[in-house]
Amino acid sequence: MENVNEAHLLTDQDLYLFNEGNHFKLYEKFGAHPAVIGGVEGTLFAVWAPNAKEVHVIGDFNGWNKSHDALKQRGQSGIWEGFIPGVRQGQNYKYFILSRYKNFSAEKADPMAFAAEIPPKTASVVGSLAYNWGDGEWMKSRGDRTGLKSPVSIYEVHLGSWRRVPEEGNRSLTYRELAEQLPKYVKEMGFSHVELMPVTEHPFYGSWGYQTTGYFSPTSRYGGPQDFMYLVDRLHQEGIGVILDWVPAHFPADAHGLAYFDGTHLYEHADPRQGFHPDWKSSIFNFGRNEVKSFLLSSAQFWMDKYHADGLRVDAVASMLYLDYSRKAGEWIPNKYGGRENLEAVAFLKQFNQVVYENYPGTQTYAEESTSWPMVSRPTYLGGLGFGYKWDMGWMHDTLLYFSKDPVFRKYHHNSLTFRMLYAFGENFVLPFSHDEVAHGKGSMLNKMAGDSWQKFANLRLLYGSMYAQPGQKLLFMGCEFAQWNEWNHDTSLDWHLTGHGPHEGMLKWVRDLNAFYKAEPAMHDLNCDQAGFEWIDANDSQQSVTAFLRHGEKPGETILAVCNHTSVPRHSYRVGVPRDGFWKEMLNSDSVAYRGSGMGNMGGVPAEAAPSHGRPWSLLLTLPPLSITFFKCCE
Repeated sequence: MENVNEAHLLTDQDLYLFNEGNHFKLYEKFGAHPAVIGGVEGTLFAVWAPNAKEVHVIGDFNGWNKSHDALKQRGQSGIWEGFIPGVRQGQNYKYFILSRYKNFSAEKADPMAFAAEIPPKTASVVGSLAYNWGDGEWMKSRGDRTGLKSPVSIYEVHLGSWRRVPEEGNRSLTYRELAEQLPKYVKEMGFSHVELMPVTEHPFYGSWGYQTTGYFSPTSRYGGPQDFMYLVDRLHQEGIGVILDWVPAHFPADAHGLAYFDGTHLYEHADPRQGFHPDWKSSIFNFGRNEVKSFLLSSAQFWMDKYHADGLRVDAVASMLYLDYSRKAGEWIPNKYGGRENLEAVAFLKQFNQVVYENYPGTQTYAEESTSWPMVSRPTYLGGLGFGYKWDMGWMHDTLLYFSKDPVFRKYHHNSLTFRMLYAFGENFVLPFSHDEVAHGKGSMLNKMAGDSWQKFANLRLLYGSMYAQPGQKLLFMGCEFAQWNEWNHDTSLDWHLTGHGPHEGMLKWVRDLNAFYKAEPAMHDLNCDQAGFEWIDANDSQQSVTAFLRHGEKPGETILAVCNHTSVPRHSYRVGVPRDGFWKEMLNSDSVAYRGSGMGNMGGVPAEAAPSHGRPWSLLLTLPPLSITFFKCCE
């Protein structure tokens, strides 16, 4: 326990900033804070419930008695606060709220609790955020590893199903167990970051965390706050960044949660045309309410402040931007100008990005945004939303559609491969093959590929190779790196037994080598978000379904040639124009026997010939293996 100090006591300035929508550290004032007053140990409580008539703290310390331990309202602020002696860290509690409207009463979890009971139980837990961090070196240098010129490759993870313990009822690993296995594996595979699907507390496991009730508490399914801090700490100590999924778009209507919190629509819009999400049957935050903005902005800052997150990936941004998202005519309310844009959400997202970048240099924000909204990843002072990156959902859809086609017919869909370069530098993009592509009945990445078993693996190697060759940062969902046959199932472990089987083992090595190549070669990442980093050699050979292009670094001579053959027919004596004379070494070949390919290639490399081609003075005469990507570098 600690003595009460100014850090935990609400001041008039706190109230002012809270009501203004500019309080970004509510977690230091609200919620439950163990303290000592006059030599008496207990806990300070504070909760926002402006339409409550009474608020009582109930818990295992008072037999859940709804008439004991009343809080007092702080003037007309709508905030109820009080000190309850004897309440200690680790004890369970809720707020019993009696509304001044409609005789409504409810037992609510603390919106700013630092911990929660293990679901399906729903009480909050008096928690502590004390932890002795050991990631100082990482925190000082992380800005150099997350920027636009950094080789960012992200491994997306669902903690509950990455690995399980079949000998113990198929239980998930704890945060501590994950900390002993996940950092080592991610480092070995060469990924620079992990992105964790929401760790925020959520009542329904099958929501994968996207139906959040605890915006300030990591899910207790795998341990407590310090256990999750230990996992982040261990990842950082291995040089791996941590991106957290964060869901400000909507929240579930569970009785113990935020919905109808004090007998009124406090956090959500009252009108279902604004406050009810038709896709997820959930509640939509009222982004125009200042106190709600303070709550959400404090949540965002909390994960960076107390858990050392290196980035936040904001889920379902498109649903926030458009008032008519997934709604038919008459089911939505236009903005004050008559448009479909959610002006309050736009303002909130801009403020969110400003807060993050101002207070946490070296971190990044990522938008999952699937529409053509302009300037998502451009600074707010230029009129953008202010995100660091945007997911390129268009590329993902186009590319997967192309690879699902029989190679015989791919020449009719060649534009699906090349169209991206018309917009590739309009945003700072992340190229995502995420959990959404291997769930909802969509099948695994391997099963999306056309052809027989050998062709599926070859196609998938080609697909991953072309992703790494494209400008933009990379993201791959767990299990995709070894070509799992089965669709992802959140109730079971990944099929790790496959990693010792030939073609799966080859895929694992291919992804590991791609990560190493991506990191080692400046041309592969220096200008990922700059059109100077990409140059077509031939985008138009649709008849043979071949593409060839160059990746450039910032320094002269830092050039990589990538050539893709998207058919199962080998191309012999295929001429490709190149910008310089010399010996072009074959750096990577997805058809190598090391990756369980057929072993066709260019015997280590090819000398340039003084034979003009593709508008260039020199050219290479190449062998293009079936369903392959080959990388070359001039080594004079």
